[in-house]
Amino acid sequence: MYPRLVIDLNKIQNNLDKTIEMVKDKAGCSLMIVTKGYCADEEVYKLLDASNIDYLADSRVQNLKKYVKSKKEKVLLRLPMGSEADDVVRYADISLNSELSTIKKLDEAARKQEKIHKIVLMIDLGDLREGIFFKNEDEIYFTVEEILKLNNVKLVGMGVNLTCYGAVIPKRDNLTQLINIAHDIEQKYNLKFEIISGGNSSSLHLIDKNELPEGITNLRVGEAFLLGDETAYSQVLDGFYDDAFVLEAEIIELKEKQSVPIGETGVDAFGNRPVYEDRGIIKRAILAVGKQDVDSDNLHPIDSNIDILGGSSDHLILDVTKSDKEYKVGDVIQFKLAYSSLLRSTTSAYVDRTYVR
Repeated sequence: MYPRLVIDLNKIQNNLDKTIEMVKDKAGCSLMIVTKGYCADEEVYKLLDASNIDYLADSRVQNLKKYVKSKKEKVLLRLPMGSEADDVVRYADISLNSELSTIKKLDEAARKQEKIHKIVLMIDLGDLREGIFFKNEDEIYFTVEEILKLNNVKLVGMGVNLTCYGAVIPKRDNLTQLINIAHDIEQKYNLKFEIISGGNSSSLHLIDKNELPEGITNLRVGEAFLLGDETAYSQVLDGFYDDAFVLEAEIIELKEKQSVPIGETGVDAFGNRPVYEDRGIIKRAILAVGKQDVDSDNLHPIDSNIDILGGSSDHLILDVTKSDKEYKVGDVIQFKLAYSSLLRSTTSAYVDRTYVR
């Protein structure tokens, strides 16, 4: 049934092995594998659970529930909502945090469940997503002191997120700021952190250049083992596959039409004002997949002579004029995916999955 994802477990295993070799063996860091990019697919999870990674990490408690039988430590990546504190403590061993009020709710939930819940305190080094801003030293120290007063949460580390929002690239200098903050806190409060987490797949470029600061003890990696690229400069990593996930969609209409709409144009179904290139009369293929299922701006046809023109919620429109293949209705087009398309397609209930073993 189409559309569908073809998931090559052999290629994912290769990428996982390469990630472990890079992060654990070469850099000497512990490894959180991030599972949200493929919505905690069970077959991929089996590979992870059998590997020697240290943590399973996800942004959704619903996904962490799937790992309840795993002996790996489970990490909630997205800052918890206070309203979900009970489930966070129940299904996650560790959570990333920046708000003291939420941490206190986690402490209360852990007390009720007779557990100790681990906390990684997030520091914002300028990417301007989550974390206490690194220049606000008083807030950092006050938060640490308040956490240490609690009985059922344990501060086990500090972390940073870079690249995801502000596109700030991890470098030796900004990661060293995190290390310095963490070491100062360890010294002042007689602590020893098990985690100083230096970011995500965007930090991998530092390992190849031997520039990852020595004090970074953990990385959180998703995109690299899924799609084979580091996310600082979007380069495919040596020895990794970038096609472990391939989207297939069926042609439902194939007609020659002009390339520019006729009549006054307004906004499309998503409120955007599209701009059309006049290509003359072209061969247009419509596929049975749309923006509800994929990010059409981040799909890459394996047939390099195909251009993506755009789409609506249920349709993807292609220009197949220059292709060497004589496509017909019912044929299947294949695409490599960027992270946003993988994320959306694995979340969609309308995209089937098949596996290569």
